[in-house]
Amino acid sequence: MYNTSAPICRLRALRSVSLKVPNPAASKDFYDEVWGLATVEADQDRFWLRGTGTQHHVLRLEQAENNALGGISFALATPREVDDAARQLEKLGIPLLRAPGPLDDAGGGYGLQLIDPEGRMIELSADTFAVSNQEPAGRRAVPRKIAHVVLNTTDIDRATAFYTEVLGMRISDWSEHKMAFLRCNSDHHSIAFNQADWTSVNHVAYEMESVDHFMRGIGSLKSHGISPKWGPGRHGPGDNTFSYFTDPANLVCEYTSEVAQIDEDSWLCRTWKRTAELSDQWGTAGPPTAAVRSAMAGVSDTGYRDAVPAGIDNYYFGGN
Repeated sequence: MYNTSAPICRLRALRSVSLKVPNPAASKDFYDEVWGLATVEADQDRFWLRGTGTQHHVLRLEQAENNALGGISFALATPREVDDAARQLEKLGIPLLRAPGPLDDAGGGYGLQLIDPEGRMIELSADTFAVSNQEPAGRRAVPRKIAHVVLNTTDIDRATAFYTEVLGMRISDWSEHKMAFLRCNSDHHSIAFNQADWTSVNHVAYEMESVDHFMRGIGSLKSHGISPKWGPGRHGPGDNTFSYFTDPANLVCEYTSEVAQIDEDSWLCRTWKRTAELSDQWGTAGPPTAAVRSAMAGVSDTGYRDAVPAGIDNYYFGGN
């Protein structure tokens, strides 16, 4: 579909996600004081929050009129890989929001920003500011990293083609033809696409150190008067635990743990049926409520389409 003989790069890991919300200060307070992240930097209406892992930050919050995806950041190994990726993107006619160079961001680094076919900003970066693992969580319920981001798409085949053929991700599993689970390393998925009526963020999942920390996180939120919107349970695809909540902006956030690890030499992609038994192998969660389904649907988000130069927009975005 994208006329490339090989992907433009090798993604090493999912670094972070940026979310645009009407009241970033309120969202920051939730993620810092309740969810378990720690604010590492603030600049007026922008906030950067980290987990206990090695990334400078896993969540960036910024102000906007409506909820939207600010962008998703992936790690490359070296600045040279960033430059090589930029040359390949130019050959493919894929628009850049930012050419390769030092990143003007709290996390530093060298990178580029491209626009995917549905208007999402994807950052590829290397040499971000080094941080060490924080002390082990002990008994505290503290997320380690972003486990995955689920994105609503109007064309699941085109979305998966771009992220596999261009960005080199691999499809781990399908949930019928409604969801596709994509990996960039041994984690079962770091991106998943959900077929929907419009483009938006479905939810962001945060990995807990263990299933015990996962349950302690649920208990911690309950002590703040916040109950799960769906969960706890254990999914079929990915075999990960899940418990879904909503933040002050009504964006869905998930605690998860024990994500399946992929052996590239032996893993076989399968198509799962969309049944209650496979959606939740434990049988503890029950069906998702109408409220959480509505929150997962989000609001239509055209992203950075307006930043694409005139003349290639209809071709690149498929006339959508």
